[in-house]
Amino acid sequence: MFQYRFSASALALAVSIGWAAPGFAQTLRFGLNNDPDLLDPTTSRTFVGTAVMTAICDKLFDFDASFNLVPKLVSSFEWTSPTVVVLKIRPGVTFHDGEKLDAAAVKYTLERHVNTPTSFRRAELSAMEKVEVVDPGTVKITLKQPSQAFLAAFTDRAGMMVSPKAAEAAGKDFGLHPVCAGPFKFVERVAQDHITVEKYPGYWDVANVHFERVIYRPMPDSAIRLANLKAGALDMADIVPSDAENVKKDAKLQLLSSSGLGYAGISFNIGPNAMANTPIGRDARVRRAFELSIDRDVIVNVVFGGIYTPVAQAISARSPMHVAEIKPPARDLVAAKKLLVEAGVALPVVVKLTVPNNPQSLQVSEVIQSLGKEGGFEVQVTVMDFGTALATTQRGDYGAFLIGWSGLLDADSNVYSFLHTGAPLNITNYSNKIVDDALDSARTIADPAQRRAEYAKVWAQERIDLPIMYLYTPSYIVGATAKLSGYKVLPDGLIRLQGARLLP
Repeated sequence: MFQYRFSASALALAVSIGWAAPGFAQTLRFGLNNDPDLLDPTTSRTFVGTAVMTAICDKLFDFDASFNLVPKLVSSFEWTSPTVVVLKIRPGVTFHDGEKLDAAAVKYTLERHVNTPTSFRRAELSAMEKVEVVDPGTVKITLKQPSQAFLAAFTDRAGMMVSPKAAEAAGKDFGLHPVCAGPFKFVERVAQDHITVEKYPGYWDVANVHFERVIYRPMPDSAIRLANLKAGALDMADIVPSDAENVKKDAKLQLLSSSGLGYAGISFNIGPNAMANTPIGRDARVRRAFELSIDRDVIVNVVFGGIYTPVAQAISARSPMHVAEIKPPARDLVAAKKLLVEAGVALPVVVKLTVPNNPQSLQVSEVIQSLGKEGGFEVQVTVMDFGTALATTQRGDYGAFLIGWSGLLDADSNVYSFLHTGAPLNITNYSNKIVDDALDSARTIADPAQRRAEYAKVWAQERIDLPIMYLYTPSYIVGATAKLSGYKVLPDGLIRLQGARLLP
């Protein structure tokens, strides 16, 4: 566990010599808010990792600003029955090692996503029964049951194709040197310092790629990112809301943003394991009391300048599956203390909260700590670097975890993996038959109103059990040099560089 501490002189030194502008023509330097986990579409679980892999690994599908599904590595598709979809693979596509991206490679990747023991894609593809190669350019996918969410999963990591030859050779270490079919090929990575990718000349849409090289710089401290952006040592950077006005006022910069599809919240460890054997882990009344001690509006206004949106569910208001009736409860200390009395717990109730080491998460934890104290809670904060926090919580060694989800196109991808029994991202160990049945049903229903009604059942029960306390929907904010042209921020916040360039 560590924290970043920079004096003014150290900051100036970092700007002046640490990240000097490289000499490559059309090199883009991007400041990330964290260091990614493994760059493997199958085992990745972080947004920042997905953001980088978007340059390296093309997907079967993407979506546009109007949330329409757009074929990418797929040239066309057809549902031949409610449970069978046939994909035509874009001809002439190759992986960065020169191998053809054909139907066999698609079958290999999808089966890798499902069968790898450490895969985080299994829940996203759990509706899939089998994948068949019809011919070198055609894949037939049969589902166990109809799924409205299935193809939408291919707009994220489940749709990223990997080279079978490279994946077989590398095994579990594939993420150290990923070989995919995106516009840029992986060159090198120095942990906590940089990831470098170069334009792949064999890319199927290479005419739309204008950068020869992209260098991603992990900089968890937002002040460091902003300083480097303003000094010209970065061309683009993740920006926190409190820095947005600073960027707007700088004539050399521009601010690009979009409201998101995801959320941030607190996941509670509810067992079965030793770390869940606490009042807040054992008793939903204590979790609800904790929620009533917290004021989401205060968090959003104090930490994020009112830009983010308070929520009590995982489905963004931008989604047609958003359940408008589910709203964050008002802070109510009287009701909170009444629940604690009913639960028969001693005060103060200790909440051990794991927090990733970045300024915004630390600020959020401080606000929660202060508000919770007034409600009878002692919030003990443990700060970890992001990768360590993920590994620690995945093995159940935590009490509560302040964590976010970037959000995907379909509501299923934002809920199922976190709340369904046994799902790979269900770190809370939550299990409820009402929720499981509603989530399973929502996957199969075509009618939007009926599907939304299933999600209403999910939230009605989740609000009682509260394995996850959803806090707010973030916006994706990017600061960039004014010379950047052709770049758009979509609601998933991923870094899509096709069409973007630096003007003279």
